[in-house]
Amino acid sequence: MVEANIEVEVVYGAVDRQVLMPIIVEAGTTVRAALLKSGIGQVFAELNLSECPVGIFGKVITDADTRVVQSGDRLEIYRPLLADPKEVRRLRAAKAAEAKARNQ
Repeated sequence: MVEANIEVEVVYGAVDRQVLMPIIVEAGTTVRAALLKSGIGQVFAELNLSECPVGIFGKVITDADTRVVQSGDRLEIYRPLLADPKEVRRLRAAKAAEAKARNQ
């Protein structure tokens, strides 16, 4: 028997707050359609749900407009990075090495 409706979660973490919304969608709904149906765009006006990067359980997906959600999926909306993590680590290591050299 095919389920007519399935439950998924939509998750977004802004700088100041996080939201987890359980929603019910029809079987066969795409990831992008589920995000739009969730109403999270009204909660976070800065989100552009038609273009934002998304993932399911921590894995980025590139086909949000065609990928169909499965019951229990956790749809995650990602914010853009403010800084490249590799560059931040490199600068931190350089600063630590400089401080160590000064203390010797």
